[in-house]
Amino acid sequence: MPSTANFLQYTQWSGIATIVFAVLTILAFILKWGFRFRLVGATGFMLVLTGGLFSLSLVPLSRTIIPGAVKYSLVYDNGSNQTVIAVAPEITPTELEATLRQAASNLYSYGRLGTGGSKEMIVRARTIIHPEIGLSVPLYLGQINRTLVSREDPEMAVEVYLDKFASLPKPTAL
Repeated sequence: MPSTANFLQYTQWSGIATIVFAVLTILAFILKWGFRFRLVGATGFMLVLTGGLFSLSLVPLSRTIIPGAVKYSLVYDNGSNQTVIAVAPEITPTELEATLRQAASNLYSYGRLGTGGSKEMIVRARTIIHPEIGLSVPLYLGQINRTLVSREDPEMAVEVYLDKFASLPKPTAL
């Protein structure tokens, strides 16, 4: 993934290209070239592109990496304060805690608003188990509550439902 330094370099090159297009456009109007109005559009596009690249150079695009976290996928997000992630059934309680912390950090954004006066975001983790053929049951393994007020939340409340781990299928040796 490109870093903010890369986007700053892209902005510089795009800015130079924008200046070249602007000079060419002015020259086209002075010399009354037939495609001068197309150059106006190209210069405008380059201005917008340069502005977008500049804004990407200001905001970091990195994700939080928590040691011990495993891959998860987002299965529900109301855009406000509730999300659900799916994890593999082979997850351990320590991996689940790390994964919940990583998901809570990665899913946080300043645009989320709590509903009903709640200023906390809840991230729940679930997996799917198959107790019998043709039957799939979602099993919630834990959740984390974090504040929506600030990005850094040292007091995230993690709950791991250890009793639910007994329902997970046991790994089989081949």
